[in-house]
Amino acid sequence: MREILIVGAGQSGLQLALGLQSQGYEPTLMSNRTADEIRGGRVMSTQCMFRTALGHERDLGLNFWEERAPRIEGLGVSVAGPPAPGGHPRAIDWVGRLDGYAQSVDQRIKMAGWMETFEQRGGQVVVHGAAVSDLDVLARKYDLVLVAAGKGELVSLFGRDAARSPYDTPQRALAVAYVHGLGPRPEHPDVDAVRCNLVPGVGELFVMPTLTTSGRADILFWEAVPGGPADAFQGITDPSEHLERALELMEHFTPWEYARATKVELTDAGGTLSGRYAPTVRHPVGRLPGGGLVLGVADVVVANDPITGQGSNSAAKCAAAYLESILERGDRPFDEEWMRTTFDRYWESARHVTKWTNAMLAPPPEHIVNLLGAGSAFPAVAHRIANGFDDPSDFENFFYEPEKAAAYLDEVREEAEAAEAEAEVEVDDEADDLAGADDEVEVDDHAPEAVRSFR
Repeated sequence: MREILIVGAGQSGLQLALGLQSQGYEPTLMSNRTADEIRGGRVMSTQCMFRTALGHERDLGLNFWEERAPRIEGLGVSVAGPPAPGGHPRAIDWVGRLDGYAQSVDQRIKMAGWMETFEQRGGQVVVHGAAVSDLDVLARKYDLVLVAAGKGELVSLFGRDAARSPYDTPQRALAVAYVHGLGPRPEHPDVDAVRCNLVPGVGELFVMPTLTTSGRADILFWEAVPGGPADAFQGITDPSEHLERALELMEHFTPWEYARATKVELTDAGGTLSGRYAPTVRHPVGRLPGGGLVLGVADVVVANDPITGQGSNSAAKCAAAYLESILERGDRPFDEEWMRTTFDRYWESARHVTKWTNAMLAPPPEHIVNLLGAGSAFPAVAHRIANGFDDPSDFENFFYEPEKAAAYLDEVREEAEAAEAEAEVEVDDEADDLAGADDEVEVDDHAPEAVRSFR
């Protein structure tokens, strides 16, 4: 059996290790923390996972928390208008239904649980913060070394791919708070949804339900334009002060979200996170000082800004693609050509995420504003944009180019007008049937008009 080392115990590393284990492999997993240290540590991400990514977990029987985690059935977008005396009003507001529910499980729960499962099934976990010098020695003992630790010294093994990395500085300052006590959205109190609140020139506020160590909770996640008014978390180390700052920004820029957050409290002392990084695509193969090769995994080689919520989704898709490629390889060597081909398999989906994410980091052009605005008038548009979070490749068909966006909106309007005309005909036919069915039945000649007015 092939000797495989996976460095990093996040979504991709653990999913891949457990997937290989389920196929009879005996991979070694290296983590810089124990399961207990992960579980008792600070939150690591927001990790809202959509249908396709959740499917990869289900395929491996790793969806341990599916019945406990909130089922996110919608995705909503609000765009703040110019400031007014009562704060910023909403210029755009809608929610689109997801074809398959999404879920967010605090990675402290998931990664600790998956690591323990890996060990219970006989897997070897080495608790050690690996350096390049460590891998230089270990690479000689393994047929394949995969680096799934997206931070620290090991990332330097993988050179930046300038052609695929338009930004060389952070495009957002990130601030996360996990809270209890958030009230329901009055527009859809019985539907859990991720809410994306866009404040032009300031940044974005994401609000999403999650399962954390203390049960059901919600995540408040600010993505601030660097140097802007919401870039206000640097130097804050006290969790309570972090939450207070997040709420102050909500009250000023997204008062509709603040209105349901007046009674929130942090889930725990580790429930906040802040930082920033430049979105970067790196070359997938790293060369060690001794000549050995290692393959980068997930955000080691494709690190997108979390503005589109794709981090954990991409990690799950990468692990699934790599697992398939390893199994197909059989006893043949994991050479450099295989490594590049394996990454290319993942890039087929990752390139759509990168293109979409980078587009959303820039000020939106007029045609994208029109698309977002159309979501309020046409449920079909809201539905399509919402489900693009599961399959970003669809944005190629209607999102990036003004001509395609205009053609799509024309098509939606025509379909809506045809449906309305058909409904009016049905109403008229029903009125005629009632009039002829019984002479004693009085028919309101204005009924069709009343229906049209109501609609």
